Amino acid sequence: MTLSKQNRIRIKLKAYDSHLLTKSCETIIHTADINNTKVVGPIPIPTKRKIYCVLRSPHVDKDSREHFEIKSHTKIIYIHDPSSQTIDSLMKLNIPAGVDIEIKL
Repeated sequence: MTLSKQNRIRIKLKAYDSHLLTKSCETIIHTADINNTKVVGPIPIPTKRKIYCVLRSPHVDKDSREHFEIKSHTKIIYIHDPSSQTIDSLMKLNIPAGVDIEIKL
């Protein structure tokens, strides 16, 4: 039994704003649907939280503290058997500045 490895693109999107992330996922899926390629996703990955504890005053009241948190949202999209036209249209997309993209072939 031989397994043939299919050509696929994995797009990993990261953002601090979940609304920007969903908008960029919709544009990627829309462009892939125009080119008639199979899309799997967006697959949400659990949100990572970073919590920072800061003293309110540096000299007095050591028990008085503030907590701040940053949430990073991530989603993964798989595109199976992309054509060269699909890859070109994905490279020409305008994605907002707050979204980080990793593309693996």
